[in-house]
Amino acid sequence: MTKIKVMIIDDSAVVRQTLHDILNADPEIEVVATAADPILAAERLRTIIPDVITLDVEMPRMDGLTFLQKLMSQHPIPVVMCSSLAESGSETALKALEYGAVDIITKPRMGTKQFIEESRLRICDAVKGAAAARLGALRTYVPRKEVSPKYSADVIMDKPNSKAMLMTTEKVVVVGASTGGTEALKVFLEMLPADTPGIVIVQHMPENFTAAFAKRLDAACRVTVKEAQDNDTIVRGRALIAPGNHHVLLKRSGARYYVEIKDGPLVSRHRPSVDVLFRSAARYAGKNAVGVILTGMGDDGAHGMKEMFDAGAITIAQDEATCVVYGMPNEAVKQGGVHKIMPLQLIAPEILKLCS
Repeated sequence: MTKIKVMIIDDSAVVRQTLHDILNADPEIEVVATAADPILAAERLRTIIPDVITLDVEMPRMDGLTFLQKLMSQHPIPVVMCSSLAESGSETALKALEYGAVDIITKPRMGTKQFIEESRLRICDAVKGAAAARLGALRTYVPRKEVSPKYSADVIMDKPNSKAMLMTTEKVVVVGASTGGTEALKVFLEMLPADTPGIVIVQHMPENFTAAFAKRLDAACRVTVKEAQDNDTIVRGRALIAPGNHHVLLKRSGARYYVEIKDGPLVSRHRPSVDVLFRSAARYAGKNAVGVILTGMGDDGAHGMKEMFDAGAITIAQDEATCVVYGMPNEAVKQGGVHKIMPLQLIAPEILKLCS
């Protein structure tokens, strides 16, 4: 299998070397070029065409956003934005997603062995997801069998008890997304009215980016959108987005649905994990839940959606034609846990019909 060819663009020599080492250590990835700024990168793109570019947000001579716009208009290549945790950088990186970037990663930095390993997984997975992304024409990438530890939702909570009685009829909607999900969620949420049933969302995104992402969505939608906080009540007209680097669980006390924010290991290679959210919805909402799985690389959410299906929930997967990466929805379909496969633009109307 041909390796994924990557170009790294970052003004920091340390970051370039660290990313180079992380990516080259993956047997499926090869760094073919590095550049200290977009001007140098443009020169190298005359002779080297990578499959994926990792792009710094703030650089001398030309910022990452300007370069991204030029790249997408002249020679589209999947781009993963590499940002610091600074608030200004977060805002710019989120804007880059609107301009065609596929994903966001945070700049690698030193930490514990576990932290470094998790960062390596996130960075390599982001590049693989970008390599599989559709930028006009469909691109295909078949990942090798996983060799890294891959936890299931068992490490966060037990499997749902089918004997649990649910005494409320209020509907709740749970949504999972990854690569390409930021724009898919915007399309989905903008179509919903202000009295939509309560929604909980997991979008694979680094820590400190989800608050800014929720704020941008809130400004564009009739529903209220906010980053979820522990014990937030799930109410009509509001969408709660799982905070980066934390799992979110749907819980119930009497007729009240609320969220629990929880730490723990990566589940299905992610934190937050869609599998964790979907399992909690199976347990605490059962047939009162509607599950939606959108575009994304990998299989996070597939097992949890099957548990929702078995608990009586209605489950919907985005179709291949409208996905940036038809990974997560495809895996959910393969698990046999999907009732409906639909184009992105039809999912919101279908949910309103199901919850009426």
